[in-house]
Amino acid sequence: MLTWLVFGNLYPAYYSYKAVKTKNVKEYVRWMMYWIVFALFTVVETVTDLTIAWFPLYYEIKIAFVIWLLSPYTRGASVIYRKALHPLLSSKEREIDDYIVQAKERSYETMVNFGKQGLTIAATAAVSAAVKASVCVC
Repeated sequence: MLTWLVFGNLYPAYYSYKAVKTKNVKEYVRWMMYWIVFALFTVVETVTDLTIAWFPLYYEIKIAFVIWLLSPYTRGASVIYRKALHPLLSSKEREIDDYIVQAKERSYETMVNFGKQGLTIAATAAVSAAVKASVCVC
């Protein structure tokens, strides 16, 4: 677990910070590609952890994969991003953007409805408490 945390998150986070701090565009792009690939990997990992975690050397393979993604020699994240993710995201960009807009609209509507329900419950409780208090006073 500690190895996973260090190699998958802390090391790349620190070097991302360095890239932003030094304004090194080449390194910035490299780490952005890593984080995009790593985000997808995390989603896939959530499913595979539930289904094939029993597989011998599963965790060792995951760590080796993340090291491959990170390595400046293999440039694994860049390979996956350029060969698979960029073409896929480019072809589906409009659909993804439309879905995000719809999700934002639905989430706003849902929050407004929850707010209305909360106010209704609070008002009902306040009226009920006031009625009970007035009944007890008489």
